[in-house]
Amino acid sequence: MRLIAFLLFGTALLAQQPTIDNAKLETRAVNGPVAAEFASLGRGPYWVGWSEPIIPGQHMDVCSWNRNGNYFESGRTPGTPVRLEGETALVVLVRVENGQPGEFKLSSPDCHLDAGGLPFYWLTGVSPGESIAWLRSQIGPQRNDSAVMMIALHRDAAADQALDALTAGTQPIETRKRAALALGTSRGAHGVARLKEMLASETNPDVRDRVVLALSESKDLEAMPLVINAARSDRDAHVRGQALMWLAQRAAAQVSREALQNAIANDPETSVKERAINALSQMPNGEGIPTLIDVAKSSKDPNLRKRAMQQLGQSKDPRALDFFAQVLKP
Repeated sequence: MRLIAFLLFGTALLAQQPTIDNAKLETRAVNGPVAAEFASLGRGPYWVGWSEPIIPGQHMDVCSWNRNGNYFESGRTPGTPVRLEGETALVVLVRVENGQPGEFKLSSPDCHLDAGGLPFYWLTGVSPGESIAWLRSQIGPQRNDSAVMMIALHRDAAADQALDALTAGTQPIETRKRAALALGTSRGAHGVARLKEMLASETNPDVRDRVVLALSESKDLEAMPLVINAARSDRDAHVRGQALMWLAQRAAAQVSREALQNAIANDPETSVKERAINALSQMPNGEGIPTLIDVAKSSKDPNLRKRAMQQLGQSKDPRALDFFAQVLKP
């Protein structure tokens, strides 16, 4: 029984490595910092990869890549199953040249990779915490997106701590924006709690705008009420307008319609009222058309009536055409 268990465990470990062709492949056990391992491998060029447990759920198809604007599929290893509950591990791929990590790729153990004849070092024993710490050390102007995204997909709680730190006010604005979005899309209840804190304390309007977007993309049940509150009462008129736009696109029709109607009737800023009218036209399946017609018919503000008429004219919705036919009837 022990032998069977050992073999099964070994098979599970091997399954975390993707199929790698056209490579000078070497497996190396890591006993210390990932940075020290990179330093021992020379100046390159070469590829390095390792795997970590991934957060539950469906994610992007990481076996399809886009290089220099050209879409192509790297392919999945033949015989790998369609994982209905999503991937079980993420694979971090890094290309090193002139001693510097350059290209970063997110992959999966199910992918079939071609290393282009370069050396490929597969690292084993990289702890989630060490993986996250090294990725965080690589975040900079050219690699914010890829490194932050990889951190967010780690299942380990150290990813929450890293993203929280990356949203601190001392971090560059672009880093805070990307980390905020990662918290919303990938970190569940913890991410929503941190985004709520940011909405209250963050002062940069661009970052606060991204926080609202991140909340609108979260699947956590506590997220959308925060977007509604931002639409109703955020101190920044621009953020209120953005929240209305995201509500129109992502919230249930009844919820978003009520928020948009409230903004048109009660928001003190004309710009927010106009954003609410624009947002009505973006509701799925023409859900906002009846409210647009009501505004065009009965608003006391001629500018808002005009804006509603413009949105109705652009919608090409049959109900809008019927409304115009009634208006133009002699």
